[in-house]
Amino acid sequence: MSRTRRLAFMRRTLAVIAYAFAMAYLESAVVVYLQRALSMTPATLFPLRDQAALGGLGSIEIGREVATIVMLAAIGWLAGRNSIERLAWTAIAFGIWDIGYYFWLWVFIGWPTNLGTTDLLFLLPVPWVAPVAAPIVVSLALIGFGLVAAIRLNRGEHVILKLKDWIILTAGGLIVVLSFTLDARHVLDGEMPRSFNWPIFLIGMAVAGHGARSLVIQKSKNAIA
Repeated sequence: MSRTRRLAFMRRTLAVIAYAFAMAYLESAVVVYLQRALSMTPATLFPLRDQAALGGLGSIEIGREVATIVMLAAIGWLAGRNSIERLAWTAIAFGIWDIGYYFWLWVFIGWPTNLGTTDLLFLLPVPWVAPVAAPIVVSLALIGFGLVAAIRLNRGEHVILKLKDWIILTAGGLIVVLSFTLDARHVLDGEMPRSFNWPIFLIGMAVAGHGARSLVIQKSKNAIA
């Protein structure tokens, strides 16, 4: 790989990292403001408040979550040059943003107190609940596989995910999401979250990793110096 190509890749990487980490700062700051405005603390996250108690803020929160995904996908689209590379950069941005979000919350308010702290991850289509360690594991995997794919593509290598790989990867992702949403009914009923189902989560991660293995072990083709 030429020096010019390496420098261009480094600039692109730094831009994505800076964007995602700054976005994490902004989102964590918004969460702190909301908690102060609603007289809440992380300790009072569960049981969930109903829509009437939130004054309609729940729908706004859902919109904010959708906007977050759009913003991360947008930076991935701008950083990449084809579908696989755009997906890789989106994965990298998402992983950095998610880890950065917890980092900044810890800096601002000392939360989460540890990796076993339970968090409300997402609201669509039902609440996703898990210990902080679980989304961090997902984020590390996204960053790792995303960087491998981006580096290989920048070298000019031919990286392809076959239909079988996509199916396995999607299935693994859905199993991970299932592990996050198994407790949704109890949470929606105003109950406290139960123990997280780590076995289902780890099975999902293993399946997804198997589907994404081609990003790492696929033989190089048409490499450009």
